[in-house]
Amino acid sequence: MKISIVGKNITITEGIKSALENKFSKFNKYFDRDDVSGRVVCRTYPIGMKLEITIFTPHMIFRAEAMDQDLYNAMDIAVNKLDGQFRKLKTRMDRRNKTSLAESIVLDNIESEKESHEDDEVVRTKSIYLEPMNIDEAITRMNAIDHDFFVYLDKDENRISVVYRRLDGGYGVIEAENNLK
Repeated sequence: MKISIVGKNITITEGIKSALENKFSKFNKYFDRDDVSGRVVCRTYPIGMKLEITIFTPHMIFRAEAMDQDLYNAMDIAVNKLDGQFRKLKTRMDRRNKTSLAESIVLDNIESEKESHEDDEVVRTKSIYLEPMNIDEAITRMNAIDHDFFVYLDKDENRISVVYRRLDGGYGVIEAENNLK
């Protein structure tokens, strides 16, 4: 797996780099392809260190972040989150008799992304292709990218829908009232 490590307000030392590469090596058991890559962003804040890990496969994006006073603790927390996501997803795939975690899920095809950093403006815009899927597939993808919501096209109702994680537990779904033509 190819890893890109970026430091924001921190210098990435050889120790940090080797620790991350060592931790990433355990993810190789989940992917049987060479075109999997990862990006790690390390940031320092007055209240601690934040580590964001994103893993890109041809079919899916996985993401986890953690914050701690110690960068190595944040590293352990984020890697454990990703490992938990992979194990959970792999178990689901095994139940469906799929062969590989990376090949069994299709990415939500992000077409374009723009960023801006001015106050009182939209700071990020994404255009996505909504693939038809059922609620279980949408929840699986939402958990894989570690987001609190996921926009998808409900293949049974032919409606744009949003699944989200509720603060009191469980999931909620928002469906558009108008059907697509």
